[in-house]
Amino acid sequence: MTQRWQRRPDGSTWGDWGDDDELGRVNLLTPEKVLQGVREVEAGITFCLSLPLDFPGGTVLNQRRPPPRLAPTEDMDGNAATFYNVRMSEMPDFGDPKYVDVWADDVVTLSLQYSTQWDSLAHVGAEFDADGDGIDEAVYYNGYRAGTDLVGPADDAGGDGCGHRSFAKHLGLEHMAFHGVQGRGVLIDLAHHLGHDWRGVGLDTLQEIMAADDIVVEPGDMVLFHTGFATKVLEWNREPDPREIFTSCTYLDARDEGLLEWIVDSQLSALVADNYAVEGLVGKDRDPSRHSFLPIHHLCLFKLGVPLGELWYLHELAAWLREHHRSRFLLTAPPLRLPGIVGSPLTPIATV
Repeated sequence: MTQRWQRRPDGSTWGDWGDDDELGRVNLLTPEKVLQGVREVEAGITFCLSLPLDFPGGTVLNQRRPPPRLAPTEDMDGNAATFYNVRMSEMPDFGDPKYVDVWADDVVTLSLQYSTQWDSLAHVGAEFDADGDGIDEAVYYNGYRAGTDLVGPADDAGGDGCGHRSFAKHLGLEHMAFHGVQGRGVLIDLAHHLGHDWRGVGLDTLQEIMAADDIVVEPGDMVLFHTGFATKVLEWNREPDPREIFTSCTYLDARDEGLLEWIVDSQLSALVADNYAVEGLVGKDRDPSRHSFLPIHHLCLFKLGVPLGELWYLHELAAWLREHHRSRFLLTAPPLRLPGIVGSPLTPIATV
């Protein structure tokens, strides 16, 4: 395959797993990493790490992401009905006239990044001179191009000849789903140490917490940050406070260069939090030069190929791990295998 780029961003992993790689650091979830996760299972207890997918409620967090709409499909006469009987005249003759079935079928309209989700490597790109000609191009991880590899709505954007409106011809989450997302998870309990105040967490504070809880992150681990935010989302019961939802609990301080270097050096395979965006939405940087609005998204999705998990629910898992003086567990967290999606709801499971 012809290489799509002549130069790669400094410190990136572009090309490390081949010119056509679409997984990034998910490649670090090797069979040995899966076995490391399995070896953490001692009690056989499982924890669901997803919010109900109709939380947080409303559109306060993001006006472009409405809550899901669930509805029944039509009955045999074309009427919307939750329950319906099937008439004999509508079924094949199998020699048994005594059908007694009552049916239910439904359909959902769902913003794929409304609730507990994965951000794919197709979610955030950047303007970068990948051709080395002095002109910036709109590119994504490993040099995949906006307008070519990732395209807007079109009758045949997915190339399947069936009018499939796929956005990501490359870097969609179906690749991550097919590879499998299972391995060792490591939870860092920020809420236990810092409470629910709205504050950024830099490298110094992170290292103090990891030392206090005897936490070690090794290459290929999936790292989860418990801030308590998703617990508050449940408490708001689909009616989030429009101010508190943006000023509650801790977040990773993306302006701390040391923290960004830690993400690089740790070789974590995925970065997850129970808050809205892992990092804080803190407005414009004082630096007037060009920069990313979300530096951790830029670093992880664009440069390193690290998927981001957001709005995961970690309350019970964090409590159990602390009670048992543990931080590691088996994490199973595949996205939907739906071609072309840039974000995906999921139901992660932790097994301890």
